[in-house]
Amino acid sequence: MSTGRIRETDRRFYVDGVDLSGHTRKTGDLKWEYAAPVDAAWTDAVKAAIAVGQASLSIGTFNGFFDNTATSGLHIVMNGAGVKRIVMIPQGVRAAPAQGDPVYCGEFEQLDYKAQVDNNILVASIPFGEVDAIAAAINYTKPWGDLLKAKGNVTAVNSAIGIDDVAQSTAGGFMCWQIFSVTGTGSVTLTVQDAATNTDVSFANVSGLTSGAIAHTAVPSAGIIALATTATIQRFVRWQISFSTITGCNFALAFIRG
Repeated sequence: MSTGRIRETDRRFYVDGVDLSGHTRKTGDLKWEYAAPVDAAWTDAVKAAIAVGQASLSIGTFNGFFDNTATSGLHIVMNGAGVKRIVMIPQGVRAAPAQGDPVYCGEFEQLDYKAQVDNNILVASIPFGEVDAIAAAINYTKPWGDLLKAKGNVTAVNSAIGIDDVAQSTAGGFMCWQIFSVTGTGSVTLTVQDAATNTDVSFANVSGLTSGAIAHTAVPSAGIIALATTATIQRFVRWQISFSTITGCNFALAFIRG
């Protein structure tokens, strides 16, 4: 991960295993808020705002260029309403998203779909609601995490080091993945691994943080898997993949530490 200014052109928009970055004009503010009533105890010198309850998370209204290309066009992928969508929005720093960059993830309900003309261009406006109340990651109040695997094709298991994710924690976390395409037939499994030291031989699968076997017939695919909020995660984390008879997989994977 680099440091520096954030540019909108370095943001990507993935939904349900489809990369809509080339269609995207704008999204909402990537909301992350708490109800914060102002109150004070008898002996407090000043009143304070106290965050309570579940965080309010939403990507707001997505707006993109209308495209009815079969299987990949925005209109074909997103036309409808009342549909739960797995959304991943990686944010690159001075470049396209890379391993270690921040990423916003969640399962959100698409409320509507409306095609309209804006500045003489046919576009689609798609409002999303709050994070799904029964989503896998609802016990977590943080939508921002780390991009463990930037979008790209891989043909072998991961033997590289992972990212330094600050420190060991005991508050669980969740993984989010987007599989865009595969080569061949069979299945593929994505996993998050952790380690106390950042060497290949030190990494092991995090129990429970696996996509399970995903058949080629189910691709494009996306999902979220959450751990218990008391699970231990070591300091270093990375992605891992296993193949059956599939020979390549184009995917992105994120981890959000609890």
